[in-house]
Amino acid sequence: MKTLKEIKNMKKKKGNTTMKKYIAILMAIACAAALLLTGCGQNNDPAPTPDPEPTTRTFTDSLGREVTLPVNLSKIAISGPLAQIVVFAIAPDMMVGIANGWADEAKGLIPDEYYNLPLLGQLYGGKGELNLETLLQSGAEVVIDVGEQKDGMADDLNALQEQTGIPFVHIDCYTGSMGDTYRTLGTLLGKETEGNTMGEYCDKIYNRTNEIAASVKKVNLLYCLGDKGENVIAKGSYHAEIIDLLSNNLAVVESPSSKGTGNEVDIEQILKWNPDVILFAPGSVYATVGEDSAWQGVNAIKNGTYYEVPIGPYNWMGFPPSVQRMLGMMWMAKLLYPEAADYDLYTEVAEYFRLFYHTTLSEDAYNALAANSIGTIEGKTAA
Repeated sequence: MKTLKEIKNMKKKKGNTTMKKYIAILMAIACAAALLLTGCGQNNDPAPTPDPEPTTRTFTDSLGREVTLPVNLSKIAISGPLAQIVVFAIAPDMMVGIANGWADEAKGLIPDEYYNLPLLGQLYGGKGELNLETLLQSGAEVVIDVGEQKDGMADDLNALQEQTGIPFVHIDCYTGSMGDTYRTLGTLLGKETEGNTMGEYCDKIYNRTNEIAASVKKVNLLYCLGDKGENVIAKGSYHAEIIDLLSNNLAVVESPSSKGTGNEVDIEQILKWNPDVILFAPGSVYATVGEDSAWQGVNAIKNGTYYEVPIGPYNWMGFPPSVQRMLGMMWMAKLLYPEAADYDLYTEVAEYFRLFYHTTLSEDAYNALAANSIGTIEGKTAA
């Protein structure tokens, strides 16, 4: 039989053992928690370095060329006057220069900081070749060509790209797909919001004009230009897109010219066509044709249904054939078919100037632009 002292010692040992077990359990739990927090032990490997952000991207242009560009563009050059007008609308602050000096009529309509940009020249046709030295000094990160595709264009752009080290891209531009042109530019320039806004505007104007054209009997018309007024914009040519859409263009020739100077004819041919309406290009013979005996046999002259196309900053009918064709569509539809074109022309033109030229067009300025283009057709006031 155990003594009282032995019993007490046994209880004391049992208590110590229980306490030791309890402490061990607590230590094990603490260790496990520490291991979970520290990755189950010591790990001195550095945290993985995130992949660097890409600095370049691939853009596929309208020719199917894959062009490597900076991810974020800030300086752009343009290849010609058509691109100048289109790109100016969406990204004026990114332009490092202009292809040609703005027309005199643009003074006061184009903000001064853009009116006086350096001249870079142009890639195709026109008054001067692209000045590669000025281009290289400009810091341009891309050169943008806008317009219709031409034979050998891909080879031309590839050669210039290799020669200068600057990417060149081409974006198609036609009246019916002008909205797509702006959406593509928005993607290229990182200006998707602006591109979508301008694209929707162009779609709206083009679709409305098509609806008007489909609802009327089209007038027999000629578009005449040149010092004698004896050049015409031929049916089916690139420059005749609006004319063909909104009228019966009588200028049917064997080989329609793709140039802005049109096809040269003579007064005898114009008399044979005998249009009911003539649109004269700015600077042609509008001011004198009414007194010229050679033209008096033409219905449009006899009846006073001839007009001068508005200009400012450029010819509204699209010379060069750029986005200002939207102005031409609105003006021509209102002039020829005022009842079908149920809108206020000044309001429409002022909205265009705000959106595409970044300026406010006053009523007085509008009246000056349209001074020679307001008349009557079949007794109805136009414009």
